[in-house]
Amino acid sequence: MKVHDLTPAPGSRKRRKRVARGIGGKGGKTAGRGSKGQRARSKVRVGFEGGQQPLHQRIPKLRGFKNPFRVEYQAVNLDTLEESGLTEATPEALLAQGLVSKGALIKVLGRGEITRAVTVHAHAWSASAEAAITAAGGSLEKLPLPFSVRPPSSGNAHMNR
Repeated sequence: MKVHDLTPAPGSRKRRKRVARGIGGKGGKTAGRGSKGQRARSKVRVGFEGGQQPLHQRIPKLRGFKNPFRVEYQAVNLDTLEESGLTEATPEALLAQGLVSKGALIKVLGRGEITRAVTVHAHAWSASAEAAITAAGGSLEKLPLPFSVRPPSSGNAHMNR
């Protein structure tokens, strides 16, 4: 065992360094503050830059952009439809099976395979999902979106005017 192999016992806690206790010790006299100047004397708050505009005030406050007209879909994949055993996949039937949440807009995606004819009522679908469903003998019916022109804005959209 060498000196560099020594470690404190697990769970032990080292005492904090007590500075400014006379000139005899390592933290004596100036107590690690250097000599003279504002920071050697009283308190200087965190982030203070000597009167220069601090970094946290120089950088922009609000970052990014949140599109208030984004349409959020809940995805349902082909393999999920296959396992569900439904012949008519409507939002109500999918909700009853716990595959979508209440009031969700449904988009069918093409992961997995479908081997039987299924009539799917959805708000949107991918091209690969459409090809797979029609190839299996099924059909797709587009549901109207619950809003006429654009989705209702969420949050502080009134501030973006």
